[in-house]
Amino acid sequence: MSPEGDGPVVSRRALLGTAALGVAGAALAACGGGPSPAPSSTTAAGPVRSARRVGMPPDPRVPVGSDQLPDVDHIVVVMMENHSFDNVLGALGRGDVLARGSDGLPDATNPNGRGNRIRSFHMPTPCQLDGKPSQSWNASHIQFSGGTNQGFVISDSGPVAMGYWTPADLPFTNSLAATFPVADRYFSSVLSQTYPNRRYLVAGTSLGLIDDTLPTALPPNGTVFDLLNRHGISWRNYYSTLPTAGVFISSLSNPSIASGLAPITGFYADCASGDLPSFSLVDPDFDKQSEEDPQDIQYGDAFLAQVVNAVLSGPKWARSLLVWTYDEHGGYYDHVPPPAAVTPDDVPPMTSPTDVPGAFDRLGFRVPAGLVSPYARKGHVSHSVYDHTSVLRLVETKWNLPALTRRDAAANDLLDMVDFTRPPAFLRPPVLHAAADPAVRSSCLATGPGAIPPATAVIAGH
Repeated sequence: MSPEGDGPVVSRRALLGTAALGVAGAALAACGGGPSPAPSSTTAAGPVRSARRVGMPPDPRVPVGSDQLPDVDHIVVVMMENHSFDNVLGALGRGDVLARGSDGLPDATNPNGRGNRIRSFHMPTPCQLDGKPSQSWNASHIQFSGGTNQGFVISDSGPVAMGYWTPADLPFTNSLAATFPVADRYFSSVLSQTYPNRRYLVAGTSLGLIDDTLPTALPPNGTVFDLLNRHGISWRNYYSTLPTAGVFISSLSNPSIASGLAPITGFYADCASGDLPSFSLVDPDFDKQSEEDPQDIQYGDAFLAQVVNAVLSGPKWARSLLVWTYDEHGGYYDHVPPPAAVTPDDVPPMTSPTDVPGAFDRLGFRVPAGLVSPYARKGHVSHSVYDHTSVLRLVETKWNLPALTRRDAAANDLLDMVDFTRPPAFLRPPVLHAAADPAVRSSCLATGPGAIPPATAVIAGH
């Protein structure tokens, strides 16, 4: 199904301000999709061939829909917004983080286009600029700069792109990454914005989308929610302001999808009662807790802590696996160039003549990501290449479900971060650092994020 000519689009903010969940137009019938040529997968060593095809389960020898990970009953996914790995975890000192100079501080730089360079700097406050940095299709491709990652400051992001936070700013998030396995080669799925990347999370394709609009076409092979429904596997998308399921807005008028939406309060109640479904996707309040600019990132740290601690303290912790990540880099600097990737399908990017030409043949920038489970590998840093379709591949591996697109067919499934062959290392939940308390440093929402860039970050004549 082509996304072209499929009617009016709805902007992200317009959707957030309406009752679109209850008035979405009639869902479009899914188009048929047969097996596709074997895709290429990307590893740290470069592209490789994969024998798995679209529509093929991970193990054709066993029944589709059968449980292949019997130690896990509940998969929980929580996705935050708009921060790169270096921006959130670059000062943690675990994995491939920001290199440090002779002064002990991160020394990455980017040219500012005026004869100077901007050095990585600690953000003055937990608040962010409004509307910057930029993660648009054009800005992201400029930032990539042919694989040098030297276009961040000259893009629409400006100098704030070089800012980062420390464990003192995001204490729970960094404690989580320091305690459980962290993935330092987890990339967003496309060099673009929130909605295209969240579409990859739930469907393995953005269906041509490169921005935060909502065309009504549906992916040919459906979404992960359709896939789970077909095989009688329970799921819920818990949300506060907007469910990620709504990135394919037409699907919300489908009763089998709408019935899976639940308020965020239901997540905490289901964790406490032991009634979590087999698969949960948990969304923050996108106006306050998601960490998108100009939000105070402390609210996101507190939200992530609430979600993770609800799973850790629930009666089903022993049989749970939680994946946490961010949808895209938000325009903030990362030093690792995104690798090439298999195109998900034959739908080209919906670019205009003023857009940077491109294709869906490269991953987006690195984002923070990790795995939380009793079976998590202690002290492990995963260097496997992942993107959001790795979450799909995990779900497909768990229940031996068919691949939705070429991208998830080729994806790695995150399971190098767990070990089911030994007694669970985290059966007794570890004590993690308390989350940030926004009330302590909340004044920046009124006074602004501070001087960006600080004078010390500007290197003249370089």
